[in-house]
Amino acid sequence: MQLLFERGEEHGDCEGLGLLPGAVRRFHGPLKVPHTGWNRVRATRRSPLLEGLPDGAYAYFNHSFYCDAASDDDVLARTAYGLAYPSVVERGRLYGVQFHPEKSQRVGLTIMRNFVERC
Repeated sequence: MQLLFERGEEHGDCEGLGLLPGAVRRFHGPLKVPHTGWNRVRATRRSPLLEGLPDGAYAYFNHSFYCDAASDDDVLARTAYGLAYPSVVERGRLYGVQFHPEKSQRVGLTIMRNFVERC
């Protein structure tokens, strides 16, 4: 998901693919970094990618950076960890998730099934 954005702070100021407007930023403040564990994914709008998922379903995260989307139109869901950051994005048939679907059990399987059916 992070590669989809225009810029990133991973190694200074890095260029991304630029498919989505916005930047990838490092978590700051008193937060434990990397952010590792189960957190809720809260939908901001409906999408076939999220079909069958209860709002607030838990997914598994392991990351030190978050996406700061320039447009809320691209955000499908947010997760709270110090701030409410985009955890699922969509633009047309372009999708990205911040969490690890392969480690997120039923939630991850549902996302991957929805993705395959949509494509």
